[in-house]
Amino acid sequence: MSIYKHDLGLNVSLRTNLPEKGPATLIRDSDVGQACAMRYKIRPALAGQARESKERSPMLTDKLRYRDAPQRRAAILDHLRVTGFVTVSEVAERLGVSEMTVRRDARRLHEEGEAISLRGALRLPAAPGAEEETDDEYRRRERVANAAKAAIGKAAAAEIRSGDVVAIDAGTTACQVAAALPADFAGTVVTHSVPVLNLLLERPAATAIALGGDLYRPSRALVGSATVEAVRRLKVRTFYLGAAAADLSGIYAAADVESLVKQTLMSIADRVVLVLDHLKFEATAPVRLCSWDALEMVVSDQPPPPPIAGLLQQRQIRLLVSPAGVAAAS
Repeated sequence: MSIYKHDLGLNVSLRTNLPEKGPATLIRDSDVGQACAMRYKIRPALAGQARESKERSPMLTDKLRYRDAPQRRAAILDHLRVTGFVTVSEVAERLGVSEMTVRRDARRLHEEGEAISLRGALRLPAAPGAEEETDDEYRRRERVANAAKAAIGKAAAAEIRSGDVVAIDAGTTACQVAAALPADFAGTVVTHSVPVLNLLLERPAATAIALGGDLYRPSRALVGSATVEAVRRLKVRTFYLGAAAADLSGIYAAADVESLVKQTLMSIADRVVLVLDHLKFEATAPVRLCSWDALEMVVSDQPPPPPIAGLLQQRQIRLLVSPAGVAAAS
């Protein structure tokens, strides 16, 4: 098997990305001060949008502003105890504060042992006495509905032809698509998932295109601008998309850092196949990826709730329920 690093390289970095600055506007003020002095001001073009977003935030209250950091950190912990995981951008929007402020809160909560600060996110620490691992978030998700995910992977992989060019998403369900590929698979797989790349090492006839970027440990995925640029140069027949949640409005991801890579992979695919277990229909996640119209097929271990099943039929989106899932549900 040949494993190629993309032109941009497999650049694995553990540095924290700084938020990207918005476009700037150059303003020239003439006839101000002595001798028509010239001044230049840089104003973020998105500042108005940020203010508008804060004003719309349903949880914005004066007591949670920066001057009341203890109350704000308590609110973050309350939310974490319900969800177990939250992104910095979600907290900033909910509390009506800047992401920099949330990062300060995250650092303080991490130092006090109240939460684990991740790249662009927070999660609850392991239970007392449990072994704390850097990547235990991924391992925990691997254990949830693992039989259902394996059945989904087999059903989805059965649709892949030997010479196909496909992309496989990061995540514990999408990884099972790669795990179900036959040992003699001779097609090409594009991926930013480290576990998927490891599985392709066991398939010597396959070609793997590894997308470079920054390592995002909760999903064991490579993300960031380098990853997105690498994706844009490629073309695949099918993208196998994973998700954190799904409802009538669409498909959702758990973190901002993953969403842009997923959406860019969708844009280079002739068709998009969503792979998700039935628990995702009951889950919630903060980052909207797409509407159902972006999909050609959905593969799950059980039929979705009737409203979603009806929507799929109305939009002529194919639904494939894995045989193991049908047997378990009956």
